[in-house]
Amino acid sequence: MALYEHIFLARQDISAQQVDALVEQYKGVIESFGGKVGRVENWGLKSLTYRIKKNRKAHYALMDIDAPAAAIHEVERQMRINEDVLRYMTIAVEAHEEGPSAMMQKRDRDDRPRRDGDRPDRGPREDRGPRAPREGGFGDREDRPRRPREDRA
Repeated sequence: MALYEHIFLARQDISAQQVDALVEQYKGVIESFGGKVGRVENWGLKSLTYRIKKNRKAHYALMDIDAPAAAIHEVERQMRINEDVLRYMTIAVEAHEEGPSAMMQKRDRDDRPRRDGDRPDRGPREDRGPRAPREGGFGDREDRPRRPREDRA
């Protein structure tokens, strides 16, 4: 049997319990074909980059699957029919990842640079001296060539 990662997006107006019911439904289909579902992660309600079928948000769910190809075809066929499923994607993988997925891992906020401009690799502007003039640019307005305007008299 092959290993797969399967992600699907469900409509925003269904509840989390209904998303869990969808996962259990598709888990039953996979097991009826002799496959197994390993890790199941519910990523929750997230904003979409663009609207899909008039939805701005969707419930995301990830399943690690060890099943024959026929089971995957049946799950995808049922997802095409189901109106609650907006999108799905199945990827064949060599091995399943151990532990939580990248979406479930908390990022350490102390490692990211702050937004106030105080960057650890650079000091304030006055400590670094004046900026060098740009190549090919105009330093002062007087140096800039003037175009004749037709509306001037």
